[in-house]
Amino acid sequence: MRRIVIALAAVPAAAVLSIAQPGILTATAGGPPGPAGGSAHSPAGGHTSGGGHGTTTLDGFTKRVVTRGLGNPYEIVWGPDGFLWVTEKSGEKVTRVNPKTGAKSTALDLVDHAWHTEGGQDGVLGLALHPDLLKDKGHDYVYVSYTYDSNPSEAEVDQRLRIDRYTYDSESGTLGEPKNLIAGLPSGTDHQSARLRFGPDGKLYYTIGDQGANQLQHYCEPNRAQWLPTEDQITAKDWIAYRGKTLRLEPEDGSIPADNPVLGGVRSHVWAYGFRNAQGLDFGPDGTLYNTDQGPKTDDEVNIITKGANYGWPYVAGYRDDKAYAFHPWSASAPTPCADLTYSDLEVPPTVPTQKESDWKGDFTPPVGTFSTVDNGYNFADPKCGDLAFICWPTVANSSITHYPATGGITQFRDSLLMTTLKDGSVYQLELSPDKKTVAKSTRLWTAQNRYRDIALSPDGTSVYVATDSEGPVRDRDGAPTTTLDNPGSILVFRLK
Repeated sequence: MRRIVIALAAVPAAAVLSIAQPGILTATAGGPPGPAGGSAHSPAGGHTSGGGHGTTTLDGFTKRVVTRGLGNPYEIVWGPDGFLWVTEKSGEKVTRVNPKTGAKSTALDLVDHAWHTEGGQDGVLGLALHPDLLKDKGHDYVYVSYTYDSNPSEAEVDQRLRIDRYTYDSESGTLGEPKNLIAGLPSGTDHQSARLRFGPDGKLYYTIGDQGANQLQHYCEPNRAQWLPTEDQITAKDWIAYRGKTLRLEPEDGSIPADNPVLGGVRSHVWAYGFRNAQGLDFGPDGTLYNTDQGPKTDDEVNIITKGANYGWPYVAGYRDDKAYAFHPWSASAPTPCADLTYSDLEVPPTVPTQKESDWKGDFTPPVGTFSTVDNGYNFADPKCGDLAFICWPTVANSSITHYPATGGITQFRDSLLMTTLKDGSVYQLELSPDKKTVAKSTRLWTAQNRYRDIALSPDGTSVYVATDSEGPVRDRDGAPTTTLDNPGSILVFRLK
């Protein structure tokens, strides 16, 4: 089901890429032999614009459009059947795509069940395949998250999110026998995050963003990324405090694993907390869980997620360095109430409190790398950006993270992370340190006038499949905002020659 609403900021507020101190990343134009680098606003290593027809040769790679016409593909996974499995956020379905021909077939149609707001970040979102899918072990399961209409009498939200388990019928190529694992999760039109992963420990991991609280049309809503659930809330299955969290669930019934952390005296689904919009989530071969979190005007983050850790948002963006960010809780405005204020990204009224990052003394796990860290005094008002000023802010809006295996066919990518971005239309390689615990270097690989959403790898690793949004603003080749995309609603493949 759909409703038509003009949603503010269809893109999260997320191009300055800065190694001034350890962990602050500078984008390298070029890169190691093979992958193509590129300047900040030009196609990387060759021509990648012009509508994406046919095959384009890049330095060391070919680029081909596998398929187009998808409704905002969100998660893309290489399946054991040799097909690409894709959730379509606005298309409200799960689609299987033949990577050779681009032919599409619907595995699950949720049009009559899911809820998508035009221009919003809700819809059919997370996707995870059971590791035993198609292995004749009785676990032919596929996990899907989607937003749905809830009781309109609920004052705070008019939609919620659920995670369901489906059984795959290989003869028909469709998903059926839905079993709900968890429902009533907080949802909205902004900052969904919504990455779903099956962990090496046999548990399901899921990210929920802060859902835009304390900004734009939600500026009077308190940000709950630091709020922890109470025992009464868990008993009542009131999950409202799960905003800004990474969850860990049992894959059979969605229950709380017995070894989840006890936080604030309560064991819940919360595995880690303090996130803004964590759209990237992936495991390394040793079980390390990597995450990306989109920053406000600065400090897109790369994190390693550990049990029970606090990542600081909204009190800290990036490092606790008091650089170009302070927390302004609009809901706490006094004596003038928040409802009487006009929201601005650039000017904060004196009645709204200001809290520097160093003022917060809570437990804090810093990122292992940041993009877009700038100094105080940075001018966020670029006149060439007009009403889309947020597109010109020094953030890239990192939208996914994928660990590239040590055995992959592209030698220079081995044991690194691949990261997609929305605002600057690029895929990045993040080289890890020898202990795999920090990001040592960032290299910009492929750049075009696209909003790159997610990545899947072929089994041999020589093909990198990238999904693109169907609409939304991006920086053009001169750094100005545009809504003209080279390859809207598509899957592209970059293949090593």
